[in-house]
Amino acid sequence: MKVCGGNSRDAAWLTSIQTAAESWSAERVLEWADQKYGERVAIASAFGIEGIALIDITARVWRKPRVFVLDTAFLFPETIRLMEKIEARYQIAVERVRPALTPQAQVAVCGPRLWKRNPDLCCYIRKVEPLRAKLATLDAWVTSVRRDQTPERASLAKIGWDSRFQLVKINPLADWSLERVWAYVRERGLSYNPLHDRQYPSIGCTHCTRAIHTGEDLRAGRWPGSAKRECGLHA
Repeated sequence: MKVCGGNSRDAAWLTSIQTAAESWSAERVLEWADQKYGERVAIASAFGIEGIALIDITARVWRKPRVFVLDTAFLFPETIRLMEKIEARYQIAVERVRPALTPQAQVAVCGPRLWKRNPDLCCYIRKVEPLRAKLATLDAWVTSVRRDQTPERASLAKIGWDSRFQLVKINPLADWSLERVWAYVRERGLSYNPLHDRQYPSIGCTHCTRAIHTGEDLRAGRWPGSAKRECGLHA
């Protein structure tokens, strides 16, 4: 059941939860999500280092993590292999959410190398619209985004209303630092994407991700050569 669809009582309820959740641990946020929404909440993961930590925490709180990935058809082979390891470790099936257009169909409709000519449109076709369709089946979604990743995410709430997709958005790691994420992953001995060890702090599609150079911002490897910083899912 959707909340905050214009009902002031629902809006007040969510505001009170949002305020309370700011003092909650990631585990407590996830416990609340599972108790409140059950099968109607799921984790969206790109299998970056934050996603790995989030799935592991969730596996200790939920009976079985419900995870989906936006499979753009342009994921790195390393990302795909990591997904398979995660499925084996937690005995889950990660749902592959795919765009309506295959890469070949996209070329036929939009021309070649759309990611180079119009990265916003490419992200819209391959990420935003598939996510919208998936979220229409849910009452809440969970992400691994953090406040210190980009200026656009600085005011991110741990629990809030996602006006773009019209459902509750839950960000258990909002107040975590990157150092804390890495410490958790190492302490737990978790597998992670080997591209992280090759100067890829943020990993997206093959066409729009590169390793960063010394002194560059951690997001500099995403959509290099353009001013683009977000794919449209979180800002």
